[in-house]
Amino acid sequence: MNLFYYQHTGEKILTLDKAEALHCSKVLRMKINDIIHLTDGKGKLCEAQIINPDKNAFVVQITKETIMPRERDYFLHIAISPTKNIQRFEWFLEKTTEIGIDSIIPLMCKNSERRIIKEERLRKVIISAMKQSHKVWLPEIKTFTGFEQLVNQDFSGNKFIATGSEPSGNHLGRLCGKGLDNLILIGPEGDFDQEELKLAMKKNFIPVSLGKSRLRTETAGVVACHTVNLINSLIPNLNSNPE
Repeated sequence: MNLFYYQHTGEKILTLDKAEALHCSKVLRMKINDIIHLTDGKGKLCEAQIINPDKNAFVVQITKETIMPRERDYFLHIAISPTKNIQRFEWFLEKTTEIGIDSIIPLMCKNSERRIIKEERLRKVIISAMKQSHKVWLPEIKTFTGFEQLVNQDFSGNKFIATGSEPSGNHLGRLCGKGLDNLILIGPEGDFDQEELKLAMKKNFIPVSLGKSRLRTETAGVVACHTVNLINSLIPNLNSNPE
């Protein structure tokens, strides 16, 4: 199944944007009356019939709508310092979207090497990964947020800060829990500044390790995302005592 993205307006007849139209008409060579599948990234999965397959005005009519349940019973948010090489950060966005994440917060730290991002470009990367992995819930890319501003925000779930200085025994997988909301901070290549670590712990962030290896920023983000998803996919709950 090929999945296409559209911005929901409530209309049954839609004109796909240029990129989606070109993919349908030139790559897939779809014709009038063919059926395609659409999602608005908010849980809606639609079947639509092609009315006009022209690449410049690709028009479809929605014939069936289904509201899909959320994939997870918990929320995962990762605040991460964007890498100097933006392609590495885009790789992180792609892979965590495929694995399962709810929001990504670009995090401005004292040691951050990149201080400007193009949010619209990053959103396109996430949309592409959502479609490729056949998901119907689009992760949110937040605005660039300063470290101090973020740690001072209220959050009702688990709050972790991943740091290479934390002993490997204090692993995220031991603490994140099953069915719990998690906010995880991932620092830049030079790790968090000591004052940032102190402030985070003062705000009840728990320092955690992601293993014995020294990880690149984008790798650490993917490992954190996979760890939370893995713990939540295991049955029974690893944090419960066996009978």
